[in-house]
Amino acid sequence: MLYEWLRDYQKLEEEITYLEFNLEQTERELKRWMIGGDLSGIQLQPDSKGAKVEEIIEKIKVDLQFKREQMKKLLCLVDKFKGLDHKILKMKYVDGMTLETIAEDLNYSASYIYKKHAEIIRMIKFAESLSLQ
Repeated sequence: MLYEWLRDYQKLEEEITYLEFNLEQTERELKRWMIGGDLSGIQLQPDSKGAKVEEIIEKIKVDLQFKREQMKKLLCLVDKFKGLDHKILKMKYVDGMTLETIAEDLNYSASYIYKKHAEIIRMIKFAESLSLQ
C-alpha cells in the first residue's frame, strides 16, 4: 500500500505511548514495594508479580527503546519520500501541522491543500476497503 507508512507510524506512536504509560505505572508499583512504601512489609512469594517488578520494568524499557528506534528509522525513511501527497501526510500527521499552515509552507492555497488532503484520505480508505475483501 502506498501510504502504509502512515498506519505504521500511528501504530508505533500508540505503542510507544502505551509503553511509556506502562513503565510509569510499573515504576510506581515498585516504589510501593520498596522500604517506606505501603507494601514494604508484605512477604513476597518468589513467583509473584511483585517479586518480578524490576524484571518487568527492564523488559518495558527494552521494548520502549526498540520501538523508539523503529520510529526514528521510519521517520528517516519518510523524509526521503518525494511528492506532495507524502509531504501533506507527514506535515499533518507526523509534524501536527494544520492544513492552513501546510498550505502556507508549501506555497499552495488552503483550498487546494484541503481538497488534496481529502483526495488522499479517500484514496487510503478505498485501498483499505479493498484489502479487507
